[in-house]
Amino acid sequence: MTGLACCRGVSVVYGRGEAEVTALADIDFDVGEGETVALLGRSGSGKTTLLHVLGGLVEATSGTVERASHASYVLQSANLLPHFTVIENVNFAAHVASRESRAGLGPEELLELVGLSHRLDQLPGELSGGEEQRVAIARGLAQAPRLLLCDEPTGHLDSDTGARVLDLLETLQRQFGFGLVLATHDSGVASRLEREVELHDGQIAREPVEA
Repeated sequence: MTGLACCRGVSVVYGRGEAEVTALADIDFDVGEGETVALLGRSGSGKTTLLHVLGGLVEATSGTVERASHASYVLQSANLLPHFTVIENVNFAAHVASRESRAGLGPEELLELVGLSHRLDQLPGELSGGEEQRVAIARGLAQAPRLLLCDEPTGHLDSDTGARVLDLLETLQRQFGFGLVLATHDSGVASRLEREVELHDGQIAREPVEA
């Protein structure tokens, strides 16, 4: 495999008979070291399923998948542990991963990077939506990813807050050099990444050819 992850002829089918649904159909997809890729498509297009295949949460029904050894997620909903403080949420992710974060940064340093050093002892319910997403990003980085997979990370945010979250992701990606795959239905969000891949009904509909 060249790069971080590679899918060849990947299909994902759920159910059987009349209930059968094809979520992905014969997908070829690659993401390279340090590359940023947008998966663009409407709800039900297959972009979340492709993210889950890349991260090992969903097994392909057919085809071959080679994955990055270290991948982590930032989801549309931050999904923080509600009874854990901000610092405890990030600490827990680092403990589960059982490895040092990028550049050996500890949870407090990661939270300082995302501008939340003043919120360490707050519970998720005491944070704004944008702050919750920044904690989720710090939690993802605490797992030392080579590949960060983001599923509609700005979907529940207003436009200004969403733009700040994207600015933060871009800054951290440049700083740490992880690959970034971000699923979105927003063409404006997708245009901020190096490469756009459009999905429609489980198939890659469009991928611009580099000059």
